[in-house]
Amino acid sequence: MKSASSSRGGGDRGGSGQRRGGVARSKNRRRKGANAVTVEPHRHEGVFIYRGAEDALVTLNMVPGHSVYGERRITVTEGGVKQEYRTWNPFRSKLAAAILGGVDQIHIKPKSKVLYLGAASGTTVSHVSDIIGPDGLVYAVEFSHRAGRDLVNVAKQRTNIIPVLEDARHPLKYRMLIGMVDVIFADVAQPDQSRIVALNAHTFLRNGGHFLISIKANCIDSTASAEAVFASEVRKLQQENLKPQEQLTLEPYERDHAVVVGVYRPLPKGSSK
Repeated sequence: MKSASSSRGGGDRGGSGQRRGGVARSKNRRRKGANAVTVEPHRHEGVFIYRGAEDALVTLNMVPGHSVYGERRITVTEGGVKQEYRTWNPFRSKLAAAILGGVDQIHIKPKSKVLYLGAASGTTVSHVSDIIGPDGLVYAVEFSHRAGRDLVNVAKQRTNIIPVLEDARHPLKYRMLIGMVDVIFADVAQPDQSRIVALNAHTFLRNGGHFLISIKANCIDSTASAEAVFASEVRKLQQENLKPQEQLTLEPYERDHAVVVGVYRPLPKGSSK
């Protein structure tokens, strides 16, 4: 565990006490030296837990001194060296919600190459940037020009983000910009989102690579139950050599949302990447 001293910034607090696999609210946290806090590694490499008056999910800020969406920054002294972390708000990030919900694997880690579909203005992308670090890359695809402007501004300060202002339905339009990737994260909220993920996986995802797809049930079929929609989307993924391994609802952060995690064209047992 890393000892720390608190330094508060403005903006959102991020997640507090939650359920299975999440960050529990600390009891009896107030004691002598109320400013004393700790930051410890989460079981997902590159993700951390801030232990203070309220616990929160955090990532190590790749650009110290800068917030992306008004999030709180925490300065920590580790071995005589100051490190800055950013709180990660699960109400503004499906990936953070999945982590606090107890998802078993996110497959995004230091040095990963990630294709992010539906990057919006770069809120979650910035935390992925923190996780993968300077030796990783995140290709951030966003079609909205308004959100794309914000995304480009985030990428100006974060050299491991490559903004791609294109429609994720047409991966051949940006095939010259993107290399093979280890992970696809998709949050496109479109009726044909499973097809969108499959098209991009066939183009960019290495065999044995992984995918995470955020499914918003009422974007696909507002007349069916959320569970029926999730099951239908899983079947569509399976038909495209995308093998789901885990499904997790995002309550209480998002209603009628689920994240499906899986592997693309699984490698034979015993073979390496």
